[in-house]
Parts: sequence; structure tokens; C-alpha cells
Amino acid sequence: MPADLAVIGLGPYGLPLAQAAVAAGISTIGYATGPEVGSLSPAELRRMHAAGFRPGTDAAQLGRVRTAVICAPTPRDADGGLDLGQVEAAARTLAERLRPHTTVILESPVLPGTTEKFLRPLLEKGSGLRAGRDFHLAYAPSRVDPGNRDHTPAGTPKVIGGLTPACTESAAAFYTRITDKVVRARGLREAETVQLLETNFRHVNIALVNEMAVLCYELGVDLWDVIRCAETKPYGFQAFRPGPGVGGHGVPQDLTGHATRTLRIVELAQQVNHRMPRYVVQRAATLLNEYGKSARGARVLLLGVTYKADLADLQATPAQEVAIRLMEMGASVSYHDPYVAAWNVLDRPVPRADSLYEAAAEADLTILLQQHRTYDLQGLSVKAQLLLDTRGATPTGAAHRL
Repeated sequence: MPADLAVIGLGPYGLPLAQAAVAAGISTIGYATGPEVGSLSPAELRRMHAAGFRPGTDAAQLGRVRTAVICAPTPRDADGGLDLGQVEAAARTLAERLRPHTTVILESPVLPGTTEKFLRPLLEKGSGLRAGRDFHLAYAPSRVDPGNRDHTPAGTPKVIGGLTPACTESAAAFYTRITDKVVRARGLREAETVQLLETNFRHVNIALVNEMAVLCYELGVDLWDVIRCAETKPYGFQAFRPGPGVGGHGVPQDLTGHATRTLRIVELAQQVNHRMPRYVVQRAATLLNEYGKSARGARVLLLGVTYKADLADLQATPAQEVAIRLMEMGASVSYHDPYVAAWNVLDRPVPRADSLYEAAAEADLTILLQQHRTYDLQGLSVKAQLLLDTRGATPTGAAHRL
């Protein structure tokens, strides 16, 4: 049965788009590009299926849609750049079945120029069609915030940039069925650079507040109180909060090898954020020493090992490096996370605590890495022998804060 929309890539970008499309009454099929993990709950997926969403791996379906949106993930490759392997595979699969007048939109995070210089040739060669003449080609930043119930796709403005003005309008016509506002960029590269700017904005500001966390600890200043006061300023300030590192699917890019100059501030931000798991472990070792215990042989419980609160996604979670460094110091590491039934580090299973309060009481040190809503932090602060809070979530004075 033909559908209006094909979402290619059912991971963190594709599933929320498919969910929004189904909610808007758009007949939608999904095509998986790999073993992807999305951010929707089983109940949300069941509701999508009941509304007619049809996920699968039958590529023949891609030749019977009006709009195809490529949402394949683009993780870091071995050199630190973006791995476009899944985007390429999706493009080749789609190209073999691409029909005239189809609108093709890329939502995967990419560098400026990728849609025209990388995706367009793949589609044209595989289909024999010409972009801008036989089919429409556009780019739209995904703007997905997994787990955020306040900012849904319907209420988040959608930026669109097409190869031609007609391409832009065709993509805009599709997104107006999903979102309340469409913003037209001047072209493909402008739309791609919106994604770059928004992602780097997050990482740079997190790096700033992470540096402030280290400085304030050395100065004996309560950073969390500083942020609480600063965010009352009604202009010129947006509150970011420190943590044990930065995870997720939005990869910062400094444009190394892709432009005549790099974004030096982004490169520095990545260095700062990559140091945070090591800093957390240093703070943990210092705390244990202050209380007459050594990291070697210490029982350390990690609370929340996903990259974001209230999600089951482990993509680039800083908990991985924290656990590795603790193990290298000789600590005995266990974890608790209501969203993660099993967790491996260095190809070895990490023991999972069944009873949270008993585990916290038995551990020499408990480290809060992720603030899941299910955690009773007041109760944990009472039960834990020693608690290091990397999220500033516990009541003042109830724990040692990052």
C-alpha cells in the first residue's frame, strides 16, 4: 500500500519525525538503516503502530512515497570526523527506487556542502534523475531533543533549505503538515550550517560551565548557587549546567579539513568536555582519600549510566569512561539505572544493583552521573555512605557536588 512518507533511519532522529508525521495523519513507513536505538518508549511505539506506522526493511516500499527523509546517524569515525556510511547506504537504496517528483530531504547531522556534494551525486547516479529538475532535494536540521515533552516537533520551528527555490517550497509544504512554523533558509549550505551552529553552541556553553565547575571547586565557590542567581538575568544569559561529560548523537565539529580555517573555540570546547570523566574520577579518588579510603578496592556505585536523563540511550555516555578509569584504579564498580538492564564496559558485564538503597548503603562511594526522575535523591543522600553529585541535583549540603 503506498504511503505519503518514508523515514529512512529509525534512530534518534527518524523515530521522532515518524511519530510526529503519524500524529499529523500522514501515512508513514519506516526503513531501518542499521541496529538503531530510538528514544521512544514501547507504549509510544505501540500507539504509532496502531495508527498505521509500518516499520521494516523492505526497500521496495521506498519507491511508492511522495517524500523520503533520510535520518541515518552520523557518528564519529576513527579520525574524529563524521561517518557518512549509513547516509551513503540509505542514499544508494533510495536511489534505485527513486521516482520523478519525489521530495528527498536529509535530516542527518552533516557538514556544510554534504547534501549537494555527497548526497546529490549518489541519488542522481543511482536513479538516472536530476535533482532540482526531476526530483526535489533539501536539507532540514533535525532539532530533536530526545525525551523533551515541552518542545515537540509540532511546536518547534523547522528550518528548510533546498537546492532550488522549488525544492525549498516542496520541502516546506511537507513540513507545514507537521510543525506550526517553517523557516526558509537561503539554500542547502545555510540550512546545514544551522545544524552546525546549534550543535556547537551547546557544546561550547557546556564546556564553559564545566570549566567554571573546576574553577569554583578550587575557589571554594558554590557554582550551582552562582548559576541559580545568574539565570535570573532576563537578557544576555542562558543557563547551562556542568556534568560528567557530554554524550548523545549531536557531534560537535570544528571543520578541520573542510574549510580554510577551523573553529578553534569548538576544538577547545571538545578538549574541555572530554576531560570531564577524568575529572570526576579524580574528585572521586580525592573524596575517598579524605574519608580514609583508597580507590583501590573501593566499592563504587554509579547511578544513571545513560547519556541523558529518563532515556535508555547509551550513545557516547561519559559513564563509560568514568567506569573504565575507576576500574583502572582498582575500584570495584557496579551500577544502577532503571533504563539499562545490562551494561558492558571493556567487553565485560558490570554488576547491576537490584536494590538501590542497599547498594548505596554498602558502597564506599556512590556517584550520581545521571538525574533520572525515579531517583529519590533525598533518600539516597541519607542511605549512601559517601555521595558525589555530578548534576547538582541533591539538596544543598546533602552530598558533595561536582
